[in-house]
Amino acid sequence: MSLAVLYSRSLAGMDAPLVTVETHLANGLPSFTIVGLPEAEVKEAKDRVRAALQNARFEFPARHITVNLAPADLPKESGRFDLPIALGILAASGQVPAGDLAAYEFAGELALTGELRPIRGTLAMMCGASRDGRAFVVPHENAPEAALVEGAKVYAARTLLEVCAHLAGRELLPLCRAAPVAAPDPGPDLADVKGQAHAKRALEITAAGEHSLIMVGPPGAGKTMLATRLSGILPPMTQQEALCSAALQSLGSAGFDVRNWRRRPFRAPHHTASGVALVGGGSNPRPGEISLAMHGVLFLDELPEFTRNVLEVLRQPLESGRVTVSRAARQAEFPAEFQLVAAMNPCPCGYLGHYSGKCRCTPDQVARYRNRISGPLVDRIDVQIEVPAVAENDLVRTAGGESSDIVRARVEAAYGRQHERQGKPNAKLSTREIDRICVPDAAGAMLLKQAISRLGLSARAYHRVLKVARTIADLAGEQPIAGAHIAEAIQFRRFDRG
Repeated sequence: MSLAVLYSRSLAGMDAPLVTVETHLANGLPSFTIVGLPEAEVKEAKDRVRAALQNARFEFPARHITVNLAPADLPKESGRFDLPIALGILAASGQVPAGDLAAYEFAGELALTGELRPIRGTLAMMCGASRDGRAFVVPHENAPEAALVEGAKVYAARTLLEVCAHLAGRELLPLCRAAPVAAPDPGPDLADVKGQAHAKRALEITAAGEHSLIMVGPPGAGKTMLATRLSGILPPMTQQEALCSAALQSLGSAGFDVRNWRRRPFRAPHHTASGVALVGGGSNPRPGEISLAMHGVLFLDELPEFTRNVLEVLRQPLESGRVTVSRAARQAEFPAEFQLVAAMNPCPCGYLGHYSGKCRCTPDQVARYRNRISGPLVDRIDVQIEVPAVAENDLVRTAGGESSDIVRARVEAAYGRQHERQGKPNAKLSTREIDRICVPDAAGAMLLKQAISRLGLSARAYHRVLKVARTIADLAGEQPIAGAHIAEAIQFRRFDRG
């Protein structure tokens, strides 16, 4: 048989479209051609495949070899097509049986010795293979990740020879099952933070309703400590949330570590990061930090130090929970349901209003510093608080506040009430749902009306106050939104209060 057909997967955003690898051997001068819009990594497969076949003691056919990666209009990148190309040549030349090839999908980069090297995006590709009812042959290092997909049929191989022996029926590859993963490490404990009762309360509300948070305070007040402890008080991830988060991380350059299964991601990019680093991009679009933080926390420390155009790219994902990366040739859409936590100083030196006598910033300098963050972006952040310097008495006292476990129990209870009532957290309520679910009592409505008049709240800020008040009521286990809940929610609009 001079023609062999195998199946593999490409990557296009979160999708993994099927790629048919057709290999044809014809008479004529020896040559090796790969067609089907291959990029540089795929074109280089010719040399890797040739050396791997020869070092594995297979015969490399001295014929006119044509490999077609269909569909032809889909760009093909990375070395994942090495394995199916090599197997296609062996099947077309009759060196391995071709009868069962249609039941499998293959992906793996070949070393010159014939060993298989790990690839990225395995989880997304496995989802597609499982949906189409085919087994997936992957490098051994990627097998635990691929096996996380429920009902997946994954075969782990270390070398090209092992795959060929499996197809020939001589020595079957092991069927990889999802290994039990230990419970994720909860991370740093909230009890380590001294004082800051108001900030801890804001952190609890943020976690309970999946709200966004910005903290303003001097250096050393504990803003970063608080931010790093938010993941530890969030509710456990569901199976679907964990799978989506892991699939996105698998698409990133660092890949996904199965030890982080069901662990809320915490991403903290440096303030020199570009807009593309945050939202994703590239000639073949990859997810950025906001997508890699899916169902977790994106922490932006020293917020005004980010360039303004970088911060502005956050506005649309904060509202929609998705980001679309458009290029001239193609478009990719990534989910971006993350919790934004930001921290900043009150002025360039950081000491305005704290540590008496230290600040020498002029009002113009303070205004320019704060204007680095646009009003529309701040308006989209639900909880805005001031984190003062730690009081002397709290600082010298041994840390001993509530632990993350105690706070998480309250957060989970409030989270359960929200999902029982509306099926999603309060931060994701639509305008119509707010009108139906977030109805304050008479005292709360009067207080909110006064706040709109005195503070000049925008319509967006008004809705965010109602959503935060709804979360506060859920934490208290109360159905109606009372005046006290509205009052506390208004206290969390620090920028609106001046």
